[in-house]
Order: sequence, then C-alpha cells, then structure tokens
Amino acid sequence: MTFKELVDIKRRNPSHRIGVALSGGGIKGLCHAGAIRALEEIGIRPDVISGVSAGSVVGALYADGRTPEQIADMFMNITFRSSTLYDRAGGGFLNIKPFLKLVHSNLTSRRIEELQIPLHIVATDLDHGKSVVFTRGNLLQSVAASCSVPVLFTPTIIDGVHYVDGGVFKNFPATTIRDYCDTLIGINASPMMAEKYKINVANVLERVYHFMFKANIVHDREVCDILLEPEAMGMYDTFDVEKSQEIYDLGYNYTKSFFDE
Repeated sequence: MTFKELVDIKRRNPSHRIGVALSGGGIKGLCHAGAIRALEEIGIRPDVISGVSAGSVVGALYADGRTPEQIADMFMNITFRSSTLYDRAGGGFLNIKPFLKLVHSNLTSRRIEELQIPLHIVATDLDHGKSVVFTRGNLLQSVAASCSVPVLFTPTIIDGVHYVDGGVFKNFPATTIRDYCDTLIGINASPMMAEKYKINVANVLERVYHFMFKANIVHDREVCDILLEPEAMGMYDTFDVEKSQEIYDLGYNYTKSFFDE
C-alpha cells in the first residue's frame, strides 16, 4: 500500500468531527477568541485544535475550559513592557516570563494531554532546523516554545533543545490536523500586511517576519474547508496591545457576518 493510499484511508476515517487551526499574530490572536465565540453561538465547537504562537496561547486556554470572553479579558489591560523582561544574554533581547506567568495563572491543566480538547502546538526546533508538533508534555513550556519570536525573545529550552516561534516554518497550522478531522476551520489572524511602516528595529523586524509567514501559509490555506481570514486585521500590528478590544470584536463580527452570508 502506498503512502498516499494510507493518507486517503486516514482522511476517510478521521478521529474528530471538527478541527480548528489558529494562526500566529501576537496580540492579533485575540481575533481567534472573538471568532470562536461567534462559532459557539451558531453551535460549532472544535473537537481538536492546532495553534502556533498566539494561536497556541488561545488554543491552550480554550482547550483548558476558558471561555472566549475570559480569554479576551485576560489581555485587555496587558502592555508589552509589563509582559516582557530584558534578557540580552539568553539569545534574545527579551524574555516572556511575565507573560507566561499570566498564562500559567489562568490554566488548570499542567500537561497537554490533560486538556479538555486535544491540542497540537507547533514550534520550531532551532537546533535541528525543523518544525515540531507537541501533543503531549508540559503545556506551558510548549506554549512558550511556540511563542518565542527569534531574536526578539529568548529561545525556550525543552529537554536540552532550543525552540523558537513555530511561525518560522508554519504560521498557520492547518495541515497539522487536516487528517484528524472531518471538517477543518482555519482562522488566519495575519492575512495581509499593512503597506505603510516606520523605519525602526521593531517595525523592520516585524515586516520581515510578515514576508516569511506569508510565504509559508499558502498550502495550509488551501486545505481548509472553511477559511476565516478578516482582511481588516492587516490594519493592526503584532504588538498593538492597546487595541485588544477592537481586535477581539473584529474577529467576532467578521465570523458572524461570514456565516450569516
């Protein structure tokens, strides 16, 4: 039997009915929470979730039992400065320990396999140059690995291996769970890039990452049965934390309109 035939059999007998894939995007990940709230209101709840970077944070909290509204409330008053610390000796300018402390305080599960909904967390193995998917193990460490933007944040070490943001290879983890669900809904919080930008270190770095991420999501967009991709998200930057409520509302309203039409 060929590999393709094995995959086809797996696709015809998925272990879950509905899967939801959540992209990266920094604070734009609150778009995911808004979209999930709208999905719930029309009776759609995921049986399996995949998430990368910001998507892994929202995915972990939701799979642990937090409501979309509770997830949004967690980040409404957060600031970039309060969620990071300078750490130039660790392989990045900053570390995200304060942010992880906030996430940890809102999680009841300590391991991925304890979550109420199966979760696939995507990170990048910096030492071996490959994309990895965590489905078991320490939940907070896996989320930290998925969120560690290279250069900006210190890499996360798990079992002696350095991990950075999963978006380096896969910023939209739809293919990660494609074969595990009958219907796949993809929510892409970073569909396009703002045309204007300022010449400074943060904005240039962010723009470069946008180019890279845009290039690696093409195939994942194609495998979704339903693709939720609010174009207006292009107006927001990765660290526009002061616009958290707008981003959450945009994800909710876009998804409501999508299904109404």
